[in-house]
Amino acid sequence: MSLDPGDLPATALEFLAERHLASLTTLRRDGSPHVVPVGFGYDPDERLVRIITIDGSQKVANARRGGRAAVSQVDGGRWLTLEGEVTATDDPDRVAAAETAYGARYGDPAARSNRVAIEIRVDRILGRP
Repeated sequence: MSLDPGDLPATALEFLAERHLASLTTLRRDGSPHVVPVGFGYDPDERLVRIITIDGSQKVANARRGGRAAVSQVDGGRWLTLEGEVTATDDPDRVAAAETAYGARYGDPAARSNRVAIEIRVDRILGRP
């Protein structure tokens, strides 16, 4: 089922606040999918997924090339997939926002000097929350 990213039902917002990991799918240079488990935060007002990671990872290389990406969260019969344009940044303010989003959902992350934030500007959401 397709959901409006600008008007998510309460059940979807609650599901996105629960402590669940997700699969992040980005595209390698050859177009093949790269799928890894991640923790993420979602800002419904900005329609933005934020993921913290470290510089030099394949997902960061893929995100830096731009294009589209998706995070998919599953719990039994409930699931949501958030899709959109992807970027990666080491901008301190954006990394701090990603760390805060992660901390609110999973607990404070360990300090890292090479932290990078992956952001997905969500324009499509599919699922059954």
